[in-house]
Amino acid sequence: MNQITWQSLPFDKLTAHQLYQLLKLRVDVFVVEQNCPYPELDDKDHQPEVHHLLGYDGESLVACARLLPAGISYEDVSIGRIATSDKVRRQGVGNTLVETALKECHSLWPNQSITIGAQEHLANFYNTHGFVKISEMYLEDDIPHIDMRLEKQRA
Repeated sequence: MNQITWQSLPFDKLTAHQLYQLLKLRVDVFVVEQNCPYPELDDKDHQPEVHHLLGYDGESLVACARLLPAGISYEDVSIGRIATSDKVRRQGVGNTLVETALKECHSLWPNQSITIGAQEHLANFYNTHGFVKISEMYLEDDIPHIDMRLEKQRA
């Protein structure tokens, strides 16, 4: 694996090729791998201020996350559609993806708490990044989830 290069772009700055790669990665992970048909196109990708974090290994998109301002998914800033390609799993890319997403969120929306809807089995992973559980388990598309929050950084 080469060094991953990161780009954070609003929807209207994505090229057609980038959008295709982004949607393909998300469908490969969330629909195919997890055998979970769900509405991937949820009208959030193109909302104002939403950014798409793209991680490239050469020409291949291997990681992505959707960064959302407060008021779209939660009353807080949020990160969603966090995915890595199976080609780079267990190589630390997921940690780097979350760290990069957090830095980008803090840059875009300083001093804001960040809430995520995490698959329950990933709670410990998100704990290592400072997120704490704030809800009971709920089913989303038949997958156990919990809401988790990273409180805003104190100056």
